[in-house]
Amino acid sequence: MILVTKPFLPPKKAFDLLVDQIWKRNWLTNNGPLVNELELKLKRSLQLDHLLFTSNGTIALQMAIKALNLKGEIITTPFSYVATTSSIVWESCTPVFADIDKKRLTIDPTKIESLITDKTSAILATHVYGIPCHIEEIRIVASKHNLKVVYDGAHAYGTIYKGKSLLSYGDISTLSTHATKLFHTIEGGAVITNNPDLLKRLAYLRNFGHDGYDKYNGVGINGKNSEFHAAMGLANLPFIDEIINKRKQDCMLYDSWLIDKGIGRPLIPSNTSYNYAYYPIILDSESQTLKILNELTKNEISSRRYFYPSLSKLDYVKGNLTPISDDISSRVLCLPLYFDITDSEIEMVCRIIIRTLKY
Repeated sequence: MILVTKPFLPPKKAFDLLVDQIWKRNWLTNNGPLVNELELKLKRSLQLDHLLFTSNGTIALQMAIKALNLKGEIITTPFSYVATTSSIVWESCTPVFADIDKKRLTIDPTKIESLITDKTSAILATHVYGIPCHIEEIRIVASKHNLKVVYDGAHAYGTIYKGKSLLSYGDISTLSTHATKLFHTIEGGAVITNNPDLLKRLAYLRNFGHDGYDKYNGVGINGKNSEFHAAMGLANLPFIDEIINKRKQDCMLYDSWLIDKGIGRPLIPSNTSYNYAYYPIILDSESQTLKILNELTKNEISSRRYFYPSLSKLDYVKGNLTPISDDISSRVLCLPLYFDITDSEIEMVCRIIIRTLKY
C-alpha cells in the first residue's frame, strides 16, 4: 500500500546511542540535557534567537495565546487543521474567520481589516503547507490596529522567506514536530519568539508556572517534552537537508506528470525557499476530487482531503461567510509524499489520476 505520509526514521543505532545516555543519567523528562541540546541545535539550524521545545504543536498555540494575554476575538483562517481554531476556543477566545487567498491558500490580508472590532486582540494565521502568509501586509494591518500576530507554522520547518526562517516572523510562531512532519520528534512542537520577555513568560507557562522549586509565576501548564522525544529529534536532524531535497525531487516528478493536465497547485511566493512539506492538488470540482480519491483508494493508495472541511463549518463556532475556503477545501487533495516513496510509486499515482480525469 502507498501511504499518504510515512515518518522518516533515522538509523536505529543513532537513536539507540542517545537512548543509552538517557538510561545512564536516568533523567527522563523535565527539560533534560537532550531537550536542551535539541533546542540549541534547532536554533542554530534555523537561525532563531529563541525556541522552546513543547509536547506538541497544539499546546504551543495555546501557550502563545496565553502568553500574549489574548482576549475576545482572534481573526484567523478557515483553511487550516482543526487545532488552529480549537486552540482559540480552548483559550476562551472567539475565532473570526477571514477568507483565504485563492492562490496561496493562506489568509487573505485584504479581508482582515473589515472584520476588526473593539473586541479584536490578534491575528492568528497559518502558513498553509509551509507556504508563507502575506507577512508584510499582515504586519501593516496589525500595527495599524495594535494587534498581536501569531503564526501557526506547524508545516513551516525549513521554509526560508526573504532570507530568514519562516518561523522568525510574528510576535510568536509555533511549530509541530509530529511524526507526520518532515522533521519530527514522534510527538512534539515548539514556540518561537524574538522577544526575550515573551520567552520568559512562555518558559513559565510550559512548566506549570514554576519560578524555582516552590514558587510560581502565574498559571502554567505541562507543555514540556521528554528526553526520548528529543532523542528522536537529535537523531533525525542530521538528515533534514537530505529529506527536504528528496521531497523537492518528488514534487518535481509529480509536476512533470500533472502540471499540464489542468490540475491546480498552490502558489509559492517569490523570495521563498520552500520546504516541500506536502503535495496538494486542486481539482475542478468536489465530485472530481472524490472520484480520484476513491479510485486511488481502490488501488491501495492513500490520499487526504487536507484541509476539509473549511473550519468555518465546525459546529462549535459561529462561522461567517468564507466562500473561497469552502470551495477550495472541497476540491483539494494531498498526494503521497514521504522520504522513501519511489519514482515508480509516484508515477503509478499520477497514471491513475490522469486516467480518472479522462472518464
